[in-house]
Amino acid sequence: MIEQGSESCRSCPEKHKCQEIYEELGKAKGPSVALKVVAAFLVPLVVFIVSLAIFERISAKMVNAKALQTAISCLLALSVTFVCILVIKAAYEHQRKRKLQ
Repeated sequence: MIEQGSESCRSCPEKHKCQEIYEELGKAKGPSVALKVVAAFLVPLVVFIVSLAIFERISAKMVNAKALQTAISCLLALSVTFVCILVIKAAYEHQRKRKLQ
């Protein structure tokens, strides 16, 4: 937020209304974004961690070289996470299109 003593505020014709404007923005009603935040950040993170653990166990039985196990597990976990992100984006896009109709 810009301080009232800054150059931008001194030259602003609306400087006396800043507090009112921010109060009105704080009162704005709208849909909660909590579910979108969880879907966008938490779900992919959990998917990555869980899939990394699963692929690490699987690759430990199939590959002898530890460095190769880690690389394979990480690439597979990233792939699964990428697919998860695409599914989330497609679901929200579908939901958005349905709301517009």
